[in-house]
Amino acid sequence: MIIDKALYRGGKREACGDLSDELGVLRETGQQTDFLWIGLKDPSMEELESVNEELGLGLHPLAVEDAVNGRQRAKIEPYGRTVFVVLKTLSYIEATSDIETGELMVHVGEHFVLTIRRGELSPLAGVRKELEADPKKLALGPLSALHAVMDRVVDQYREIEVEVARDVDEIEEGVFSDHLVSSDDIYRLKREVLEFRRAIQPLIAPLRTLYAGQRTPVRDEELRLLYRDVDDHLHFVSDRIDSYDRLLSDVLSANLAKISVQQNADMRRISAWVAIVAVPTMIAGIYGMNFENMPELSWRYGYFIVLGVMATACAVLYAVFKKVKWL
Repeated sequence: MIIDKALYRGGKREACGDLSDELGVLRETGQQTDFLWIGLKDPSMEELESVNEELGLGLHPLAVEDAVNGRQRAKIEPYGRTVFVVLKTLSYIEATSDIETGELMVHVGEHFVLTIRRGELSPLAGVRKELEADPKKLALGPLSALHAVMDRVVDQYREIEVEVARDVDEIEEGVFSDHLVSSDDIYRLKREVLEFRRAIQPLIAPLRTLYAGQRTPVRDEELRLLYRDVDDHLHFVSDRIDSYDRLLSDVLSANLAKISVQQNADMRRISAWVAIVAVPTMIAGIYGMNFENMPELSWRYGYFIVLGVMATACAVLYAVFKKVKWL
């Protein structure tokens, strides 16, 4: 259940013994910036409640319930002296241009950070190593770990945005070229963009509360600037994704209009050939009637004359339809 645990004092990682004992020592004698970082993966309600009670983290029951049930919208919620953050982790599948979604939840309180990962996306080992390589930043306390996690997730958003931009460009180029693009492909990409938006949009407003306003839990000015930088990156990705969504709507409409024009052209072409074929069919039908007293029946060259009339009429109709671009 616990996939990683670490004790950080003065920005440096130390060996971690019993979690409850270590946390008790931190609360009694530790600096405000010293903390435990505990990583969990797919815990059950019983397991998470056990960790909460054993360590005395003071997690709110609603936050515990959200962390266990999963499938939460991205959010940042304060619960007394703790902050509960839900992040949507994303992964781009190159072969299918699909975006897979996972969940990462973070509880931050006095002297502890508890990360809960659901699914296989976005392991945090790399985040820990990068943060541990920067003791000055790590010494800013538990909220520096939250920043490192959020910064990594938003950086992944930026990487996926580049891939989505490439897919949108390919779709747009295909629609306005000579060959037709399937509306299914456009709609599927639009669905992926919508999933991307659902991961980003709910974070924009609450993220600002971490670095602005009187009630912000972040007291260090440098750390506030770091959170503001994450917010800038998130706004950048959000604006781009909104533009892709609007562009795909326009591209879908343009593709449907192009298909409609193509269908009209096909109908004109079919109608022109039907009209051409109808003339000899009509003439042949007339001369195929079984009446005794019909004119031209006794003409020696009547057969050839009728064939000539048919060919001439078809040629004239073909020339007319070609001129008006029906053929």
